[in-house]
Amino acid sequence: MVPPITPHFRDFIQVAGVRDLDEANLLMACGIRYLGFPLRLPVNKEDLSEPAAAAIIRTIRPPGYGVAITYQSTAEDIVGFMDDLGASLVQLHGDIAAQELTKLKRLRPDLTVIKSLVIGERPFEELVDTLQRLSAFVDAFITDTFDPATGASGATGKLHDWQLSRRLVELATKPVILAGGLTPENVREAIKFVAPAGVDVHTGVEDIAGHKDAVKVRRFEAEARAGFDLLRASRT
Repeated sequence: MVPPITPHFRDFIQVAGVRDLDEANLLMACGIRYLGFPLRLPVNKEDLSEPAAAAIIRTIRPPGYGVAITYQSTAEDIVGFMDDLGASLVQLHGDIAAQELTKLKRLRPDLTVIKSLVIGERPFEELVDTLQRLSAFVDAFITDTFDPATGASGATGKLHDWQLSRRLVELATKPVILAGGLTPENVREAIKFVAPAGVDVHTGVEDIAGHKDAVKVRRFEAEARAGFDLLRASRT
């Protein structure tokens, strides 16, 4: 059964790791609606400060959105973080209890909550358990790749076994976004194989200096949309 798709997660394309306002404007000019801001990270270095991120997010208007990416694990901390940033979409990459998600929805019912499922960090059965336990409390899930060399669970530039993400999509009752090692060269095939509700890219559209490359971003966006079109055609 194909999970129901909310408006946010219909052909969802996110580019994460926004460095400054110029880069945010470049992404939006390339047709990207969801801009990710990883902050308060346990491993990777932040791309910009929280005040700088807040200033950029407050300039973004629908159909564009700033997505706060955080490892916070309590409802109060997440609410304070989101209030500071002025964001309404949050991507939770750390462990969080169902009761905290319940409290989060009570404190900020307007928030759209995405929960990560990091492949390679723990046994796959634990990911399935997380998917099933937390589905009632989140709006979507996002798969990503664990890098054992660095301990990072995002922005690794590494692929994981798409069979596992595909299985999570099949089991899910909420939309699942695919991340981890995606590039303009592989995103169309990834969408065809995994059948996700959306895709997320970070390092795959950057130049050698780590800045977003307009040519790569535009190609990624076009290839992702082509993949979603093929996916829809295969379902009719």
